Amino acid sequence: MFMEFLYFPQDKSEYIPAFITLVIFMIGAIATMYLFYKKSKKDEQYFDEKYNLNDENEQEENDLNKLQ
Repeated sequence: MFMEFLYFPQDKSEYIPAFITLVIFMIGAIATMYLFYKKSKKDEQYFDEKYNLNDENEQEENDLNKLQ
C-alpha cells in the first residue's frame, strides 16, 4: 500500500553485501576517531611543552597541597 519503498528480500543472502559495507564503514569510523584522538594528544603535549603549562600546573598543585 503505502510502504512500497520498504524492501525485505525473501533471500536473506542479499543482506551480506550490506553487512560487509556496514563493517567496512564502522572500521573506518573507528580508525578515524583513533587518529583524531592520537593527533589531539600530540597537539596537547606540544602546546604544553611550548608554553610550559605542565610546570605551572604542577607548581600550583604543589602549593595547594602544602597549604592543606
